[in-house]
Amino acid sequence: MKLSSSTFCHNDFIPEHCAFCIKDTENHTAFGDNKNPQLSWSEIPREAKSLILVCVDRSVPSSLDNFNQKDKTIAKDLPRVEFIHWSMVDILPIDGGVKEGECSHGIIPGGKQNPNGPVNSRQGINDYTGFMAGDPDMEGNYFGYDGPCPPWNDELVHQYYFKLFACDFNRCSVEGAFTGQNVLKAIEGHVIAATELVGLYSLNPDLQQT
Repeated sequence: MKLSSSTFCHNDFIPEHCAFCIKDTENHTAFGDNKNPQLSWSEIPREAKSLILVCVDRSVPSSLDNFNQKDKTIAKDLPRVEFIHWSMVDILPIDGGVKEGECSHGIIPGGKQNPNGPVNSRQGINDYTGFMAGDPDMEGNYFGYDGPCPPWNDELVHQYYFKLFACDFNRCSVEGAFTGQNVLKAIEGHVIAATELVGLYSLNPDLQQT
């Protein structure tokens, strides 16, 4: 099973137009175009009954004490946690993909409620839902893809894992505003094959990005 993208190469930087936040010389960050990257999947196992896609940043600081604080940095060796940017279930188990910007284009305060996706697929809420909670201008359920927005003072380049799973069920046992964590729990013991595509991103002007 293969997962690839014409938007970025494996272990290379995700372009700014696919990010939630981009560098800004005056304010450190600004909102980006937030387009989902182009993705293609192929060589699906014959026994697969559905596909599942999850995008997770495994580089999120475990402490927000220095989060985007002037004259402070988030140390590279600080323990890290996960932040899920996208979960999509019930994708037909055939060669296919999504076009760049097909499932997400722009930032909607309160989150997208009915994001586009492949036929029969369903998309859950991402972890911006919890991150934006308590912000009267932005809080809500963030369904579908929302791109990178790491702390601008983080010493570590973040890694974004786009993970594709081939599963032995037709429909994933998650409903409503399900989370990526719900999906990963539901597929335990049901994965026939898996593959991943890794993209990088940073808002730290001191870190090289091409």
